[in-house]
Amino acid sequence: MGILLSCQSLSKTYTGRILFDDLSFGVEEGDKIGLIGPNGSGKSTLVKILAGLVDPDEGEVTKRKDLRVAYVSQEDVHDENATIEELITSSANEVSFEDYVRAASIDSTIKLFAFPDRTLKAASLSGGWKKRLSLARGWVKQPDVLVLDEPTNHLDLETVLWLEKLLVGTNKTMILVTHDRTFLESVANRVIELNRQYPKGFLSVSGNYSTFLINKDEKVSEQLNLEAALASKVRREIAWLQRGARARQTKSTHRIAEVGKLVEELEDVKQRNVATQIDINFQASGRKTKELVVAKGISKAYEDKKLFTDLELLITNRTRLGLVGRNGSGKTTLLKTIIGEVKPDKGSLKRADSLKIVWFDQNRKQLDQEKTLQESLSADSDSVVYQGRSLHVATWAKKFLFNTEQLKLPISRLSGGEQSRILIANLMLQPADIIILDEPTNDLDIPSLEVLEESLQEFPGAIILVTHDRLMLDVVSDQILALNGAGGCEYFAGYDQFEQVIDGFFADEKKSAPKEKKQDSRVKQQTGLTSPEKRDLAALPKKIEDTETKLASLQDEMAKPEVISNHVKLADLHKQQEEFEKELERLYERWEMLEAKAQTQV
Repeated sequence: MGILLSCQSLSKTYTGRILFDDLSFGVEEGDKIGLIGPNGSGKSTLVKILAGLVDPDEGEVTKRKDLRVAYVSQEDVHDENATIEELITSSANEVSFEDYVRAASIDSTIKLFAFPDRTLKAASLSGGWKKRLSLARGWVKQPDVLVLDEPTNHLDLETVLWLEKLLVGTNKTMILVTHDRTFLESVANRVIELNRQYPKGFLSVSGNYSTFLINKDEKVSEQLNLEAALASKVRREIAWLQRGARARQTKSTHRIAEVGKLVEELEDVKQRNVATQIDINFQASGRKTKELVVAKGISKAYEDKKLFTDLELLITNRTRLGLVGRNGSGKTTLLKTIIGEVKPDKGSLKRADSLKIVWFDQNRKQLDQEKTLQESLSADSDSVVYQGRSLHVATWAKKFLFNTEQLKLPISRLSGGEQSRILIANLMLQPADIIILDEPTNDLDIPSLEVLEESLQEFPGAIILVTHDRLMLDVVSDQILALNGAGGCEYFAGYDQFEQVIDGFFADEKKSAPKEKKQDSRVKQQTGLTSPEKRDLAALPKKIEDTETKLASLQDEMAKPEVISNHVKLADLHKQQEEFEKELERLYERWEMLEAKAQTQV
């Protein structure tokens, strides 16, 4: 397979910090690259460079002639007053298409991404649907290389599964920045980690995430063995240099210089082998009360939409509850009901006295973007009190992988993952009975997720977890409460059990009622039609039904990823679609004409 694009000796610095230096690798046709790395390693910056949106400080990106690259940012930015169709059409117009190919791509993309109404304005969409719109605007360009930066952020679990199936089924070349380990395992056929612990600044492994982890362990072991071997060699050489005066007379300056190089190499390997990770340890209140929240038969609805009905809920000091459901199914409302911000429409809910609840908000509303990192971590003081001990803010910041130079930076200058670490730091200062985590995985790097999971497992209080991260759900939760979007709620023993029924669990939107077929008895009563017209009218409902079935089948075919990427076949199917639509229009016009004629001549 050929190289589509390659980068040579890329270097980039941001706010005085080196993100990556002398980075070189290629992207081959058919690659589905999962790009991972610690927060601040430069993943988002690198994919923007590959997409041509940002220039490197040094080095260059070489692309195959006429290569089409589509980039989907982790931030969803749309004209709020534009409709779904207008925005997707606008994106399609950014690339060179034949008119019929563009029209086919727009129509098939809207169907593929299952938008319920293409005339809806972006302002009316939820965060999950806005993310889906961003993905569709990249997909419609039919790119040779599709670049997705954190594509699962703000998606519900059902949509993550849908997206995963879509990407697995396509032959598009892709670069995915993601921290979703299950998603990475399923989609990627090559994993690249940006990390300065590697000699080249990155590690590239062909295969899925499991294969990458095996290779990474081997690479880390090699470096640890190299450090031990170098340390032993340096000790021997230094011992030689420290021998008596007679031995020194025979020493060569070349050998002394070599010892100096060995020491430098050893220090370099030591620096790479230093493992840094976030330090997470939540404080429990020490409450002895067993029952923290007891809800009996609670229900909640907004206007005509039922969120949950007759829900029974018991939260004890060792509850590990995973809460799942579509975006808009009522998860946040249920959380607010538990903490007392929202009252149920019926049923009873009792909370233990002086209940201490801390909440991780996925929208980071607790953070003032204008404040500095130091102000966000320690308010007006230069220290924090954690577990009864006073810590200087610089020491506290170091626990969350911030350096002293970052303390004066405004929050707006920090990455999404860094902002999430601030929220975790602030939660750790508050003794809690219940920890509520609303999509805590958004933007956090994989090492931080693993530490967070370990800390949650050790926390002696209760945990309520809302996340689309299947691995975290499986590791942390011992029961799943699923909301189906129509008032229904059901408990499952764990994520594995819920996954077995997920396809049929969620409530579908009400489908349009099928058109009523006309009965033969009605035709017999019509005396104003000729015999051929009576036969024609009697046969029309079946003809319409058959044509609609064929059209639906054709549209399903057009929505397949392998068809969307085949411009010639897609154009041919689009022409067939137009013919079926014209035929349907003709049949309906014929039906209306014969009906009208029959009624006026009875």
